[in-house]
Order: sequence, then C-alpha cells, then structure tokens
Amino acid sequence: MLNKTRAMSLLPMIAVAGALTAQPALAEDPMMVSVKRLSLETAQRIAQGAIDACREKGIQIGVTVVDRDGVIQTQLRDTIASPITVPISFKKAYTAVNFNADTSALGERADTPIGRLDFLVMSAGGAVVQVGGALVGGVGVSGAPSGETDEECAKAGIGEVQDDLEMAM
Repeated sequence: MLNKTRAMSLLPMIAVAGALTAQPALAEDPMMVSVKRLSLETAQRIAQGAIDACREKGIQIGVTVVDRDGVIQTQLRDTIASPITVPISFKKAYTAVNFNADTSALGERADTPIGRLDFLVMSAGGAVVQVGGALVGGVGVSGAPSGETDEECAKAGIGEVQDDLEMAM
C-alpha cells in the first residue's frame, strides 16, 4: 500500500502516461475548416431575382442578401418601395441565417424573449440559401402585402441560382 506522499509524487507521472496513451488527432481531423461563401455576383443575382419576381406581381420591395454570418453582401430597394423595406429585409435575412431556417417557420418563437430582440424579425419573408444541405447565406424581402409573398419572392431569387450552386459543389 502506498503512503500519501508517495501517491502524490506519482500523480504527475500518471498524468503524463495518460496523455501519452490518449488518442492522437486523426489525420482526417482538420485543424482549420474551409467555408463556402456566395460570390458578390451570385448575391446580386439572388437579389435581382427577388425584385423581378415581386415586380411580376406588381409589388415594389426591398431585398437583402447576407452571408452565412449575417453580414450584408448586397441590398436593393426597388424604385418606389418604402424606405423601411431595407432594414426589415436585412433583419429577416439575418434572422434566417442565425436560426438556419426560413423565417416563416419561426412564427411561434416571435412572442418569446428571444423573438422580441430588436435585430430579429420572425415573420415570413426570410429564406436560407443552402448548398448540399450547408448554409451559405440568407435572403430577406420586405414590401409585399404579406410575408408569404415576401418569402415567395425571396425563394424565387434563390431559384435563379440554386441549380448553378448545386453544380458548383
């Protein structure tokens, strides 16, 4: 049986032995990760596609495309769209990427403490851009008479580039 002093002196050696027998990092485990991002040109095509889709319905909108972190890549406001459509479209896009969900799916969370944060909008009109199941950005649209129409236009914008994005994988 070891006395207390002898046992305490063995602790550093036991720790070293444990570290030496611990599983080494596998060669497949990356120390850094690559992140896919939308190009500016792709973000602009999405925004213009959303504008065009709403124009076909006779609606003037504001649209914002953000990257996967919620940072604005491009923002457009149609000729006579209300100025408030710009900040609302940003908040919808920002909310979509931060929850990795279309904002129409977040309605139940709107009347919760997190849903009442000033920089989030949990009503329809924000959509995620995904490629191969991975989040690469978000689109927010504001200005249509309903959030559902905002979302239709956002998804139409994404539809302008979705096949190209999938092929680029």
